[in-house]
Amino acid sequence: MISFQNVCKYYANHCALSDITLDIATGEMLFITGHSGAGKTTLLKLIMKIEQCSQGQLFVDDQNCARITKKRIPHLRQKIGMVFQNPRLLNNRNIFDNVALPLVIQGYSRSEIKKRVRAALDKVGLNNKETLPPKALSFGEQQRVGIARAVVNTPKILLADEPTGNLDPLLSSEILALFSAFNAVGTTVVIATHDLALIASLSYRIITLKQGKLIQPFQQKQ
Repeated sequence: MISFQNVCKYYANHCALSDITLDIATGEMLFITGHSGAGKTTLLKLIMKIEQCSQGQLFVDDQNCARITKKRIPHLRQKIGMVFQNPRLLNNRNIFDNVALPLVIQGYSRSEIKKRVRAALDKVGLNNKETLPPKALSFGEQQRVGIARAVVNTPKILLADEPTGNLDPLLSSEILALFSAFNAVGTTVVIATHDLALIASLSYRIITLKQGKLIQPFQQKQ
């Protein structure tokens, strides 16, 4: 599904990622850990093609990212959902419209938008909040809205950058349970997190970045 082959990423005089070789299988759920500035966010941005590799090759859904033209980038991103530490909701729109935004951009019909948005909100337990503004929700609920928006177009890949960074342990566990549920139906899930205590007991593969280098490529709990 996702394959990094000797990938490097440079910013001016800074090396953000160095010689990353990593395969993420279709339907896998993977955690990326590491200190702040280790390269976790950069790795996710490469998958989204927000950034481009400086060296090496990256394949996403069997496509060589170096050969994807600017015109075809939106097509690639339709296959990928992204969840951020800050949900980045639009405060001048209600919850329904926030979740619907990707579908509106892609040109879905109003009837299809209604069906998909309500299904996504139901999955995250917020189907009774669609008419509310984001400010009426708790931060944990806002994060759930962000997840609903990321999965509303049923992406093949779901990426999350520190999705529990601002949540207490109980809410963090609930958010991870949502990601596990999406993974259980076949979605490939990649989560960047610094919270080792939260994921230590989970039975998913964990990799660690340190100063842009992969130092634990195949750690997995049994």
